[in-house]
Amino acid sequence: MTSETKEARVLDAIRERRDLVNAAIDEELPVEEPKRLYEATRYILEAGGKRLRPTVATLAAEAVTGVEPLSTEFREFPALDGRPVDVMRAAVAIEVIQSFTLIHDDIMDEDALRRGVPAVHEQYDTSTAILAGDTLYSKAFEFMTETGADPANGLEAMRMLASTCTEICEGQALDVAFESRDDILPEEYLEMVELKTAVLYGASAATPAVLLGADEEVAEALYQYGIDSGRAFQIQDDVLDLTVPSEDLGKQRGSDLVEGKETLITLHARQQGVDVDGLVEADTPDEVTEAAIDDAVAALEDAGSIAYARETAEDLTARSKEHLDVLPESGSRELLRDLADYLIVRGY
Repeated sequence: MTSETKEARVLDAIRERRDLVNAAIDEELPVEEPKRLYEATRYILEAGGKRLRPTVATLAAEAVTGVEPLSTEFREFPALDGRPVDVMRAAVAIEVIQSFTLIHDDIMDEDALRRGVPAVHEQYDTSTAILAGDTLYSKAFEFMTETGADPANGLEAMRMLASTCTEICEGQALDVAFESRDDILPEEYLEMVELKTAVLYGASAATPAVLLGADEEVAEALYQYGIDSGRAFQIQDDVLDLTVPSEDLGKQRGSDLVEGKETLITLHARQQGVDVDGLVEADTPDEVTEAAIDDAVAALEDAGSIAYARETAEDLTARSKEHLDVLPESGSRELLRDLADYLIVRGY
């Protein structure tokens, strides 16, 4: 199968599952009183998003049980003991957590745009945005309690979700602390990325295994699949921030560089002697020019820093796919492999 065919197959899988997830979000998170609060919670969910994490979750459920893609109803997905489990509700919980983190992240970073539209705190106000994020956070736990899974498995899934949220906050704290340091090591950056981004991919992959009663070896393997592919996903995001046109990114290209955020690319460049802080002179993304970003990208390419980031992402992806060997062969397992590849070749 060619790489183009694989990517088309993954995109079809994402699109089909995104439609199912969006319909489930409508059911699970209706706009009710107070309307302004719930409209704000729905605003970011309706602004777009590929639904990658719910896609991982639903594929993991199928791969654990060995059923073929989209052959089984996710609302009554048979666990390994035959008990019906609402895997879709768990997938929605994970997507809702992702949205909660984006809202709070935009407030902390003072980002005006998200997914090409005004961020929630810009569209509404900061108080409403904080409340919308908090509501999404608590709703996710409500959803996870209502999957119908064996109580012990449901409790473990709740523990995993809570632990994941704690780790995301720890990762965000590290990210903030890094802004005042100039001696960050690539290993520290990868630790931050694991906590801030990859743990939710890990939870997306492992939660269905837990809910459906898979053994610990399988759940741990899926968790590590999510960790490695999630770290690769973030590194690709760092590359895309520099290389994809602003209109496709939904924000100014090179904004991470302008805002002084360290990435694996900038850390590598510093080690090669590049004056990263002097690459662009603008103080805000609104002030930077495309020509200035082009020059900065050229300097980073000359230093081999973008290639280094891509190679690191490829190594992590190869390792992520090895974790799937514990699963029975199936079309869903193959889609999980192909999805890991897609995460580091996607255009935006």
